[in-house]
Amino acid sequence: MAQNGSMIRVKGKVQGVGFRPFVWQLATELGLYGNVSNDSQGVLIHLWHHSIKTDIFIEQLKQRCPPLAKIDSIVIHPYYWQQPPMHFSIIASQKGIIDTLIVPDAATCEICLQELNTPSDRRYLYPFINCTHCGPRFTIIKKIPYDRPNTTMATFKLCPLCQQEYDSPNNRRFHAQPTACPVCGPHIWVSSADDNILANNSESINFIGDKLKHGHIIAIKGIGGFHLACDALQDQAVQRLRQRKHRPHKPFAIMLPNEDWLTLCVRSDVNLISLTQQLKSPAAPIVLVPIKPNSPLSQYIAPDLNEIGIMLPSNPLHHLLLQHYQKPLVMTSGNMNNHPPALTNEQALLTLKTIADYWLLHNRDIVQRTDDSVIRITSTKIETLRRARGYVPDVVDLPADFKSSLSVLAMGADRKNTFCLTKSSQAIVSQHFGNLTDLKISQQFQDTLNLWLKIYQPKLDLIAMDAHPNYISHTIGLEFSQQLNIPVLPIYHHHAHIAACLAENHYPLKGKPVIGIVLDGLGYGPNHSLWGGECLIADYKSFQYFGGLPAVSLPGGDLAAKQPWRNLLAHLIKFVDNWQQIAKVTNIPKGNIELLTQAIQKNINSPLASSTGRLFDAIAAALGIAPTQISWEGEAACKLENIAWQYHGVRTTVNMPVKKDMTLDLKTFWQQWLRLNASPAERAYAFHVALANGMAELAKIAAQQYQLTTIVLSGGVMHNQLLRQLIQQALPKYQLLFPSQFPANDGGIALGQAVIANALNIY
Repeated sequence: MAQNGSMIRVKGKVQGVGFRPFVWQLATELGLYGNVSNDSQGVLIHLWHHSIKTDIFIEQLKQRCPPLAKIDSIVIHPYYWQQPPMHFSIIASQKGIIDTLIVPDAATCEICLQELNTPSDRRYLYPFINCTHCGPRFTIIKKIPYDRPNTTMATFKLCPLCQQEYDSPNNRRFHAQPTACPVCGPHIWVSSADDNILANNSESINFIGDKLKHGHIIAIKGIGGFHLACDALQDQAVQRLRQRKHRPHKPFAIMLPNEDWLTLCVRSDVNLISLTQQLKSPAAPIVLVPIKPNSPLSQYIAPDLNEIGIMLPSNPLHHLLLQHYQKPLVMTSGNMNNHPPALTNEQALLTLKTIADYWLLHNRDIVQRTDDSVIRITSTKIETLRRARGYVPDVVDLPADFKSSLSVLAMGADRKNTFCLTKSSQAIVSQHFGNLTDLKISQQFQDTLNLWLKIYQPKLDLIAMDAHPNYISHTIGLEFSQQLNIPVLPIYHHHAHIAACLAENHYPLKGKPVIGIVLDGLGYGPNHSLWGGECLIADYKSFQYFGGLPAVSLPGGDLAAKQPWRNLLAHLIKFVDNWQQIAKVTNIPKGNIELLTQAIQKNINSPLASSTGRLFDAIAAALGIAPTQISWEGEAACKLENIAWQYHGVRTTVNMPVKKDMTLDLKTFWQQWLRLNASPAERAYAFHVALANGMAELAKIAAQQYQLTTIVLSGGVMHNQLLRQLIQQALPKYQLLFPSQFPANDGGIALGQAVIANALNIY
């Protein structure tokens, strides 16, 4: 039988984005006959043979792709029609082996926003308006293919008008799975703490607006979880939220009503065009920006910091609320401190009863938790600090010479946890979870992982995990390996940091080794060592230590990460002669000095670690800007960077020389720095310069010794903009790689683990 048609396989982000109606419209426009369907591998198109028009069709597929779609591959095969088609049609989804992508949730598009505010539109002021160009995707899907019965919208039967739109290929809501209207879709209401309904539907927005005006705290159910909101201009309301949430200092994110507020809240030197592009993108992340002096925002939004996180409304409910209220709102995660955000109405009413005054609820279920993503706009590209809503579960293609068919599950780290799945030289990294040492977050992580395995149905070959034997993620990885009867691969923390950065920068598998400067709080190294300030020579498969910070005691173990003064004491004891006479000892609680000194000297609960994070803590404690007990991770380091930015001079007389053993000379540094007679801002700046120059000099020595030109900068400390900028200035002749799509902090560890596992199993 002769070929009389073509079968076109399209893979990528092509389900739930209006791809099939786009194909239908394009085929109809070109006069082509055939059909299109979704299946577990993506989109499948059958065309009646017409060679010239088929070529045009393929080109137009690529050029006119819908806004949320992304084509990874188009493969054409001969096809044999039993009978010639009489028209072009869209046919039902087919089942099979899962090999397609899920689309992230997307912010409300401009067309839906116009309809939302058009009184004559039947979805006027409807808080669940969406179409194939926007709305929930990832957070409502239970399994693939992405069809309404496989989502939380299955319980909402479409009314005749919505059904007509859903069935019409020329309508932008054709097979928009979350589509609904006030007649047939979800609805909102306001609840009291005892679950009494106080307002319904459109009345709810007016009710909540009035309560916000009077300083009340509202729990708001969104697309991927709950937020806690209050008026961001009222000091008293913000302080009340801090007290109730037991979050005394950690900065709050702000939702602005519209971009007009940017000039009031954001420093004048910020590029508002780039900022607005990110805020109004489909991902609609929180963007970290320098705060404008004397902005109208409450002084308690980001105490002692010059940077705030801002966002614009990203879903219809937020748009309605902010259009009504017309003032910025604190919009922080809907959880008790160090607990996972609530996902169900019942959880929110139970767990937030000591924080919220009122609850703005709805009856569309959330399947997947997705926190707000957090980015920063740098001079060259985007810097991701937390990757979740709007970006997950987008894939990252591994470098071109990764040809592995290995399917790997990488468990990530214990803090800022994410996990990662790889298949066919692509990696999918999960949303941010947080600290797995909290049992409820650990359970949420495991529940989500099980859901992903159900959705993607990977045939796993290997589990990669952090080498630290006491990590929760390590233990869960071992349990999964036993359940699935597949091997595990322990991977060192700092090697994973480097590999993640290489992967997203498409550094080739067969490329030369690189120099990695990895600075963070703590990570497990070879021979049971604890690292946190290393210069390594590495590629995807292996690494070797070259130099870095010397190891210093962590008095009290984990307590050293919570009480900065402990690290000051440890550094003084190790590096400063006659340290008891140093004035900075006054910043250390006196009743602890003698006991901890003995513990350090006798190595009692005082493990050695080359931690950059703890060095920052020691400096902050010496300057008197660190609290006795920090209330959030990185608090002392962020305050130290903030005060360093206030110095506008150029001179510095403090060094951190490289010693013969390739460690940085902290003894010389401390002697110089303690004698420096200068303002706190200059002293903070001098520390940053000394550390940056010391690490840069170490990298230069390694580059010369190994004849290398590429340097990777990673680890959570590299989110310090000043330090990174100073290192870049000190290394002008080298190719510097820094994470962009994924966090430099532990949020990128899972990706690094996954690519190392693939690299080690290719040959």
